[in-house]
Amino acid sequence: MIFRTLISVEELATHLNDASWRIFDCRHDLTDPDAGERAYRNAHIPNARFLHLDRDLSGLKTGKNGRHPLPDADTLAAVLARRGVSNDTQVIAYDDSAGMFAVRLWWLLRWLGHDKVAMLDGGLGAWKNAGYSRTDELPTVTPSSFHRGLGEKPVNAEFVQDHLHRPDMLLIDARTPECFRGETEPLDPVGGHIPGAVNRPFPSNLEPDGRFKSAARLREEFGELLRQRPSGSIVSYCGSGVTACHHLLALEIAGLDAARLYSGSWSEWCSDASRPIATGVE
Repeated sequence: MIFRTLISVEELATHLNDASWRIFDCRHDLTDPDAGERAYRNAHIPNARFLHLDRDLSGLKTGKNGRHPLPDADTLAAVLARRGVSNDTQVIAYDDSAGMFAVRLWWLLRWLGHDKVAMLDGGLGAWKNAGYSRTDELPTVTPSSFHRGLGEKPVNAEFVQDHLHRPDMLLIDARTPECFRGETEPLDPVGGHIPGAVNRPFPSNLEPDGRFKSAARLREEFGELLRQRPSGSIVSYCGSGVTACHHLLALEIAGLDAARLYSGSWSEWCSDASRPIATGVE
């Protein structure tokens, strides 16, 4: 069986030692970038490797391409190969932050044309609550060979600007309502949102226990935003192109495909003073 969206803790527990599986701990803290790796070394799911959001899952910043620009595709493929990922590998990602970081790996692998990737539903919290063990033992890693293909295609700032207020693009902002309205901005120099966007904070995809809502419920909720438009009209963005992937996973679970990521997101958009900015609720 291939897992392409979510996997339960019960199912993962039966595959911990599968030779063709790779588990990745993607924990991160935006205010303390080393916190995730420290936590991993202290205790993690057995046989999990670690991937760092800044060093492994993002590219070089120029000051104009956002806080977490996409990595070079060939470089990322090489990173994954060194961690033992091949084109036949089932990859599982998790974190302890409602999936907000692990989902970056889920999307990046699909961007590389690899769809055998799923996120642990409920994350590390669900794993611990179910009573499964953790370890501080680092796994032995044997490098593999990974050849990237053609997968998800993000959009850029020019595409977004050219489609502002057009019915063929529905911009969904995954940040908090306060950030969306421009009332607070803890990480970027300018507050507000891209004109015409609607706000759906990424935790809206989850039940109170941290697991994803059912496919039917997600389909209904996103349908209320789409208003008869095709799901392919959706462009998801957030602060830096990370949590926006949460909506893309939720849409995939709901059976609403072809939505796209604006990878530069708000941190790229607001770096150019010529781009329009909105505040409040339109």
